Amino acid sequence: MTSQDDAGGLFAPDRVAVVGATEREGAIGRAIVANLAEFDGDVVAVNPKRDSVLGYDCYPDLGSVPDPVDLAVVVVPPSVAVDAVRDAGEAGVRSVVVITAGFSETGGEGAERERELAAVADEYDLDLVGPNSLGVLSTPTGLNATFGPSNALPGNLSFMSQSGAFITAVLDWANDQGIGFKDVVSLGNKAVLDETDFLEFWADDPETSVVLGYLEGIEDGRAFVDTAREVTQETPAVVVKSGRTEAGAQAASSHTGTIAGSEAAYEAGFEQAGVVRAENVQELFDFARALDGLPLPASDDVAVVTNAGGPGVMATDAVGDSRLSMASFTDDTLDALEAAMPEEANVYNPVDVIGDADLERFETAVDTVLADDNVGCAVVVSAPTAVLDFAELADVVAAAQAEHGKPVVACLMGGERTAAAERALSEAGIPNYFDPARAIHSLDALAVQADVEAREYEAPTEFDVDRERAREILAAAADRDDRRLGVEAMDLLEAYGIPTPEGEVVDDPTDAERVAGRIDGDVVMKIVSPDILHKSDIGGVKVGVPPDEVRDAYEDLVTRARNYQPDATILGVQVQELVDTDAGTETILGANRDPQFGPLVLFGLGGIFVEVLEDTSVRVAPVSEREAAGMVDDLDSAPLLRGARGREPADESAVTAAVQRLSQLVTDFPAILELDVNPLLATPDGVQALDVRLTIDPEEL
Repeated sequence: MTSQDDAGGLFAPDRVAVVGATEREGAIGRAIVANLAEFDGDVVAVNPKRDSVLGYDCYPDLGSVPDPVDLAVVVVPPSVAVDAVRDAGEAGVRSVVVITAGFSETGGEGAERERELAAVADEYDLDLVGPNSLGVLSTPTGLNATFGPSNALPGNLSFMSQSGAFITAVLDWANDQGIGFKDVVSLGNKAVLDETDFLEFWADDPETSVVLGYLEGIEDGRAFVDTAREVTQETPAVVVKSGRTEAGAQAASSHTGTIAGSEAAYEAGFEQAGVVRAENVQELFDFARALDGLPLPASDDVAVVTNAGGPGVMATDAVGDSRLSMASFTDDTLDALEAAMPEEANVYNPVDVIGDADLERFETAVDTVLADDNVGCAVVVSAPTAVLDFAELADVVAAAQAEHGKPVVACLMGGERTAAAERALSEAGIPNYFDPARAIHSLDALAVQADVEAREYEAPTEFDVDRERAREILAAAADRDDRRLGVEAMDLLEAYGIPTPEGEVVDDPTDAERVAGRIDGDVVMKIVSPDILHKSDIGGVKVGVPPDEVRDAYEDLVTRARNYQPDATILGVQVQELVDTDAGTETILGANRDPQFGPLVLFGLGGIFVEVLEDTSVRVAPVSEREAAGMVDDLDSAPLLRGARGREPADESAVTAAVQRLSQLVTDFPAILELDVNPLLATPDGVQALDVRLTIDPEEL
């Protein structure tokens, strides 16, 4: 499903068939037929035991329906659901929603049944939603092919959810809030169609202004990122992702059969994809309302206008927790405010027009700050007073936004007295929030989307590397049945252009002396064994070995290793140039493979601090130059690389190149499951990888 035409049968069918329709009270087959009462097209029932269901003609099977069926909704037991879908394919149906549960979410036999279902869908080229789905609905056609208790109000939001129960709760709440939808789909187990398919479909839908999602997992993270990166350039996407904690991930798996990926992968993937992430349901719809009705800000600078000091401070605090900044007014703005406001008012941001402000004072303040070129967006905060009518203030806010073309959100704090104001604001596309922090966070979502739409996609650089040499190194390890490699894999980094100190792995003391002889000065020597991971703990590392002591050091390292683990495989000793780590900053460059997103690349402060400070940044590979630079920017410790406290700055271009090259390496070789370069020494003259560890899967070579 990649276009509006392809999905026309799913959200805009002419004829819907309910397979398993019944009049039995409490049955899902009855609920779905009843919910189709307002559908603009035709409805037919399929049940071999009946002639009609709730007034609709009933047929024994889909092949007996005299006219073409565009959408089949399958509600039969799981034991016959696969056959029902096959019948749909035989009858020429293009779109199928499988409501029936009892598939991969139950494991074992159910998972096998789901594989059969997907195979049938593939055989007949079916757009299949589910199984274990609540159904689909689309308000333009009146389609409600769900068994939920509530229909949706018309609107411009399209919503997908991996939880059917979540949809029923959201629709009930949204109806109360006056929030409408274009399309809603319960993804279920995603045997065929998944979140990426619907994201791509709604991107081409002119009636969908914002895509919303509740996801417990993503089937193909890389495909999602690639698709969303294009979609979000024009259509905002806001997602709540559950299963952030280990316990939550386990619950998600048992709920829908999803194998939840790491939280770091989702954070990185959503950021790279341009998806706005909401932390909870309230934020999901707070952000949706703002993105649906407001223009995007030209800058992140926000003005706060309030008649109440406390809520104004709360709004200012919320700005500090966001990407926004409090706008600095121009002198002209300050002069105009001082001339119009009473002496007790505060004309600096946040602007406090004080509690006795009438409509005119509020209007002057709002107009004045919005006219300031330093202001990108604004929030109007008001507590109820006897001298101010909220409905009139709402008209002022709406008129000011229309005049200045900048996003404004309202925080009119009250109960019943806000009802008329909220209706007026809603008509103008302006959301109203009781909590000042919610108002600010919604403006923050607008700023994130503005940044997303301003991005220019940059393809990852393809470096000229020695893939064949890298393949030989990995294959040799696989031939030795080594799954874990250490410094013996330093040449793997060199093959991809990541600099390493001069050195070599040798297997006799004479060669050790030869290598040390061509290195200027003392050397570092390390035992090389896939069976001994923590070499320093057993005295397997010697630092600052003079050339005339290299032979003895070699013998000593091998003896220590043999005494520690007699059956260990000893590949030799690495003799390496001694590098002055004080000449730069120790960083870590690493990668691991996520089950959903594939290879992830990590960069951060390294050496002994990596586990203590945990100052790292993650991206989904392959990583572009812009994304690699962003990883450096993300670090709290970035000033250490840029010359803090009089230090000479590191060569940041060499750092970002190393990040990209490692990204290319782990993308090229799926056999690399984990890889750590720690430390990667960043100096003014470039970078050097001083140590490496990796884990491989030989079966992937």
